Amino acid sequence: MSIAPGTAPNTSTGASPGVSAVSITPVVVRLKLSLLRNGLRQSAGRRAAYVTSMVLALLFAALQLLGLIAMRGNAHATAVAVLLVAVLGIGWAVMPLFFPSGDETLDPTRLVMLPLRPRPLVRALLAASLVGVGPLFSLCLLAGSVISVAHGAAAYVTAVVGAALALLVCVALARAVAAANIRLLTSRKGRDLAVLSGLVIAIGAQLVNFGAQRLGSAGGLSQLDPVADVLRWVPPASAIGAVDSVSEGSYGAGVAQLLLSAGALVGLVALWTRHLTQLMTSPDGSTLQAAEPGARDRASATGLSRLLPAGRTGTVMERSLRYVWRDPKTKAAWVTSLAIGLIVPVFNALQGTGSIYFACFAAGMLGIQMYNQFGQDTSAFWMVAMTISSTRDAYVELRGRALALLVITLPYATLVVVVTTAMLGDWPRLPEVLGMSLALLGAMLATGAWSSARFPYSIPQEGYKNVAPGQAGLAWIAIFGGMVSAALLSAPVIALTIWLNVSADGDEWSWLLLPLGAAYGTLIAWAGLRLAAPRTARRLPEILAAVSKG
Repeated sequence: MSIAPGTAPNTSTGASPGVSAVSITPVVVRLKLSLLRNGLRQSAGRRAAYVTSMVLALLFAALQLLGLIAMRGNAHATAVAVLLVAVLGIGWAVMPLFFPSGDETLDPTRLVMLPLRPRPLVRALLAASLVGVGPLFSLCLLAGSVISVAHGAAAYVTAVVGAALALLVCVALARAVAAANIRLLTSRKGRDLAVLSGLVIAIGAQLVNFGAQRLGSAGGLSQLDPVADVLRWVPPASAIGAVDSVSEGSYGAGVAQLLLSAGALVGLVALWTRHLTQLMTSPDGSTLQAAEPGARDRASATGLSRLLPAGRTGTVMERSLRYVWRDPKTKAAWVTSLAIGLIVPVFNALQGTGSIYFACFAAGMLGIQMYNQFGQDTSAFWMVAMTISSTRDAYVELRGRALALLVITLPYATLVVVVTTAMLGDWPRLPEVLGMSLALLGAMLATGAWSSARFPYSIPQEGYKNVAPGQAGLAWIAIFGGMVSAALLSAPVIALTIWLNVSADGDEWSWLLLPLGAAYGTLIAWAGLRLAAPRTARRLPEILAAVSKG
């Protein structure tokens, strides 16, 4: 560990003089309180946001507490309580990854230069972690969970121990995850992981909706019992399972479940201590020797660039694909579109209410990525603008960006159509649905290219906003106007599909919709790129000013 200059370690006690005499736990707890207090002093807006979020969180916790208490005596109270605590544990595990700046004490690298030992520091940070709205919210939920399943004096004693163990396991889990990933979380790329929280919310909302519909069907809460029977042996939910076991007189099972939670706590603390020690004693990337000159260039030459066309087209495609992989906001937009484009048709198919035409949703979601192509470059677009001196240059630039999008979109949209068709068992309609998807994708490429030149807007690199202040109207016009235009451009293929479906002998010719849709999509995309190219070449100064605003 780091030792203060001029101070020799005490080899008999394993601590530095002056450090072991006084516990650092109260100091770290006061530090946490000071950080909270000083953060609220920065601005009235921050105070208002914190107080509002705290009130809403505590109100929700109180409602959860009352709801769980009201379930006391219900046959499925244990299943609900166990699942809630399991979800709570997952929440504690993932929140540090998405909101690393929500708690300054999550970053132990701030304490590297202090003469501190890992074990006292772990105890102090664990105590500090119990200060805040999150632990209070968790405690309310845990209290309601144990009250809903506890029956008898022994069960109430177990409930006190179980609730405390569950809370400590959640906190230690969050700390262990944060310590294991702190180098990433405190880097620029790691901080931008918070942008992906929108994806988690979107997918989580679909999962909650699907689960609620399943629970509302025949069987109700009884469908939770098989899952709860497994999770009651998995910490931190095993602490709630222990209370239920003791309530039913299964004292041996209850003790075993408590020991599982205690063992998980010990293991997490040990893992946390190990990562903390490694973090505070090992060099990071900034102290390591730089890679051999030219190694990165050789790796690049043998990687993605070898698979792409030569010339400007391949260069543009490689740049666009690297944005998708490296730029946090571009990556978040792509991952969200990929996830929702699959979730909507698949979840509707699982519920038995879906249509095979929902598979076109994937092409629509991914086609949106063609909109505001230049805004994705932000202020770096000036380097691209310097290379565009004619309509031909603008056309090749737009074509390369469209081809880069197709590299991902074509196979993915095809996969979603095939998966949806297989789940619904409606194979005869596969050609027409795939043809409609390709036509829709081509129309969105065309309108996206034109919209990028006509309505460009800036995307701020910091924070959660995707539109710079004052440009929201441009974004609405570009995206929703373009989507409506794409739907109108796809009307011929849609009309032909409807006509073949209502025609008596339409099934015999429905296979033609696949090549017709592909040809129409290719033609309309080519026409859109051709029309957008001269406008792009003429409006380069206006585009550069618009995308650099943020």
